[in-house]
Amino acid sequence: MIQTETPKIVKKKLFSPVWLLPVVAIILGIWLIIRGIHDAGIEIEIHFPNATGIEIGKTLVKYQGVTVGKVTDIAIEPDLRGVEVTVNMNYRGISFLNENTQFWLVSPKASITKIEGLDTLFSGNYIAIKPGDGNMALRFEASLEAPAQMPASEGMLVTLFADKLSSLDIGSHVFYRQIPVGNVVSYRLNQDDKVAISVFIQKQYANLIKKGTHFWNSSGVQIDASLSGISVKSESLASLIAGGISFNSPKDSESAKSGDIYKLYDSEENALGGKEFTITTSNAESVNKGTPIKYRGVNIGEIVSKRLINLGRVELSARIYQHYAHLLTGSAKFWVEGADISLSGIKNPERLISGSVISFLPGQGAAKSEYPILSETPDAAKQKNVKINITSDQNYGLSIGAEIKYKDITIGKISALALNGSFTQVDFTAEIRPEFKPLLTNNSYFVPKSAFALEASLDKVSVKTTGISSAITGAIVLMKHHGKTTNSTAQFALYESLDNAMSIFEQSNTTLIGLSNKNAADLQKGSLVYYKKMQIGKIQSVNWQAQTDSFDIKVGIQKEFTSLLSNKTVFWRNSAAKINASLSGIEVDVAPLQGALKGSISLGLIETSQYNKPNTQLYDSKNLALNQAQPITIVFPASVKLKAKAEIRYQGFQVGKVQAVSLNKDLKSVTVIAYLYGEYARYFNKTDSQFVIIDADISLAGITAPETIITGPYINAIPSLGSGTKINTTTPTSNFVGKLANETYANLPKGAVKILLIKPELGSINMGTRIFFRGIAIGQVDGYKLSANGNDVMVLAHITKKYAPLVNSTSKFWKRSGIKVDAGLFSGVQVDTGSLENILVGGIAVATEHSTDSTNALTDSSSFMLHDEAKQDWIKWKFK
Repeated sequence: MIQTETPKIVKKKLFSPVWLLPVVAIILGIWLIIRGIHDAGIEIEIHFPNATGIEIGKTLVKYQGVTVGKVTDIAIEPDLRGVEVTVNMNYRGISFLNENTQFWLVSPKASITKIEGLDTLFSGNYIAIKPGDGNMALRFEASLEAPAQMPASEGMLVTLFADKLSSLDIGSHVFYRQIPVGNVVSYRLNQDDKVAISVFIQKQYANLIKKGTHFWNSSGVQIDASLSGISVKSESLASLIAGGISFNSPKDSESAKSGDIYKLYDSEENALGGKEFTITTSNAESVNKGTPIKYRGVNIGEIVSKRLINLGRVELSARIYQHYAHLLTGSAKFWVEGADISLSGIKNPERLISGSVISFLPGQGAAKSEYPILSETPDAAKQKNVKINITSDQNYGLSIGAEIKYKDITIGKISALALNGSFTQVDFTAEIRPEFKPLLTNNSYFVPKSAFALEASLDKVSVKTTGISSAITGAIVLMKHHGKTTNSTAQFALYESLDNAMSIFEQSNTTLIGLSNKNAADLQKGSLVYYKKMQIGKIQSVNWQAQTDSFDIKVGIQKEFTSLLSNKTVFWRNSAAKINASLSGIEVDVAPLQGALKGSISLGLIETSQYNKPNTQLYDSKNLALNQAQPITIVFPASVKLKAKAEIRYQGFQVGKVQAVSLNKDLKSVTVIAYLYGEYARYFNKTDSQFVIIDADISLAGITAPETIITGPYINAIPSLGSGTKINTTTPTSNFVGKLANETYANLPKGAVKILLIKPELGSINMGTRIFFRGIAIGQVDGYKLSANGNDVMVLAHITKKYAPLVNSTSKFWKRSGIKVDAGLFSGVQVDTGSLENILVGGIAVATEHSTDSTNALTDSSSFMLHDEAKQDWIKWKFK
């Protein structure tokens, strides 16, 4: 039979998936074309004087470190005046191509102030770009130097104009009170033949710049040399090397804004200007522009100009330097002085060459705008000098005629000097000019003036010398302190130096307290005292006390901090650096640098104190101080394995800590310096207190103190027998002789009663073997020894205080073995065992026939025979 299948009709697909491939290819091609056009960039031409340092295909164009183009060609211009560099700018740099955009070549450059283009040493030179405004351009002229650019951070840009650049350069610092606040970013010559210097001020200091700010050049060194001495000044070491600018701003002036213009003065004196006023006279023949105004030989100002007002009056414009402006008062006087030639000689002969000067005498009241020139020296300048007396421990190179100065102005001189009647001090007689008498107060004092003073640091370089006369005769300086004006009969002190004077004043303004410690370590006179890391005093002295073999430390606390001194005050020694490392992290505590160098101690306060007066103990650490720990010394045999920081425990609780362990000279013992924490010290610092070394002991009975296998041995403290009574008659002490755990009665409990057990031989009894009463431990063996005749063994033991009434003279003791086996043919086998401890190491059992009373109570001399086994009736005894 023939079978036929019905044809299956399938609808033809309108779109074959195979056509997706060309569609995707077309889309990808379009995207590549667009991407290629986008990345193709645009070509520009830049004119350079030469092509040195520029290479085709290698030299890049960068903006803020990002590549925005590459050199593709270099061509020499037809007129041979330079080269045309063709650059392909990518899509990142197209937006920069404006008329005022600037290009320049960056290459390595080193100067005193900075190093530029250091990265080009590795990557090669590159062309930098500074975007500008204007229409789009494709041809540019390269800049020969990098244009002025604001630093990356925000700030203020101001322009200073000066007649010359001096030693300033790009990168030179701008200082305010010797703190760098900005830099010079560029300089150029303008059309008026002035130097325009662009200065950038950092944002955080921009508020210091005011409309009335004055800038001056602080570069290099200013040297002032004359017969009176040599003065060398510099703003800072940095400005000495690289140049610098300083400025001063009046507080009441309006704030400046970026782009403001200022004048750059040559010096601070010219910048600050000083105080200007007018002097009038009828004849100015010997006075000209530049004539100095002098006060006691010091140049404090000058004549700026002079002009004829009318036929009988000449007006002089004068200026007092800013440093001396405070001397100009309402009653100030001016007069002309020149060389004075007389039969007695020539006074001020240098004025025959330099010309006359205008002398000045200060007065009182508010300054005026106009002063007359006096025709002769005023009477105030002719007044007699004020005589004063000065005393000192020694003469510091002074002789008669030595000058007395105040703020570098001579105010007097020494007229006489001699030893006092007892030859213990030097007495000086001095004369102070009358106008300076108000400087003499009851708190004033004097210090010698050094003939040569050098101060050098990154912040300041200063070299000062005194005048030739001062170097020969010496000089002293008046140090004025607030106080009442004194009379001429008052005594004034001359100290060795300003530091010495301040030290003496500190001592007079401090509260002295005494501290003690066994070890002075790094402490010395001048070591600092801190409270919460703030200095509040100094150590005045450190002296060894032979009687106690300790150090007495005198500490001076400033009076404003004396409120910290009470019975709750403690002191401890500071470590230069303390590192605390644990699983929770690392904690580092560093002492203040000055304290780390000189040594220091700290003051702290505790909540409660066991003392009724200030604690005079200087502790070795903060932890010991806050715990009011008391130091003790314990002598142990040299065989102990004790280490520093080992604990002192009582009933498992820490009551102290070992500070140090040292081997004694006899090589047979060690001395342990330890501390008992204050709250526990009174229980353990008595003569009958005991300290026992506890270390791991492994035996059949088990392991005693197993924790010491890891932590190391510790000291077990046994308190004084009188610690629990209201009246403790035992004597306090800090020196002890320690015991080992295996010594007889080393760990005798408080109140325990000692007994003596006699046995023909020791057998299995050891130290620590326990004594049982009806299966309960009531005591233990503390040691053993042979009797005097050697026939018996004396077992030393004790019964604890709690169970002492259970034992009396009617008691019987016997050895308790671990296992007792009783076997008989008809009775069978009977096994009697004690505890596991008895099985392993045995024990001692006790039974008592009668109750304890006054006639049979135990004493420390009680002795008993130790039997090998018990009788049956002993076991059956019961108290009646």
